[in-house]
Amino acid sequence: MGLLDQLAGSVLSGALGGLQQQQGQSPLLQAALTLIQQNGGIPGIISKFQQAGLGQHIDSWVSSGANLPVSADQLHQVLGSGAIAGIASQLGMDHAQAGAGLAQLLPQLISQLTPNGSVPANHADLISEALSALNGGGAAAPAS
Repeated sequence: MGLLDQLAGSVLSGALGGLQQQQGQSPLLQAALTLIQQNGGIPGIISKFQQAGLGQHIDSWVSSGANLPVSADQLHQVLGSGAIAGIASQLGMDHAQAGAGLAQLLPQLISQLTPNGSVPANHADLISEALSALNGGGAAAPAS
């Protein structure tokens, strides 16, 4: 599960600055993966950003170049305030904290989930595996 380990380690250390890394997992990372999953996976998120006029942002996250930043306000525009509020409530943080955390996390997460500059065919499996690992169900070494 090299890609998954790399994804979790990279996102946790980079996007969250080590926040909650002592537990080896991040509720915000889990919420972000669930958010992607609930919005049609990576293709669904790409479509939402394009429809909101932020195609250049999502394209930069998928490509192998530098990621364009996104603001919490832009995420509200794309995902809706309800989605951000739901995550904030679920994680016991205020709306602004959840929006800011996701604004830092999503570009790196999408970038890690699209390592070759395109959406992998198994993107849904990657998200499911990552969620399982974060829940403690898939963190063990794969059986031979």
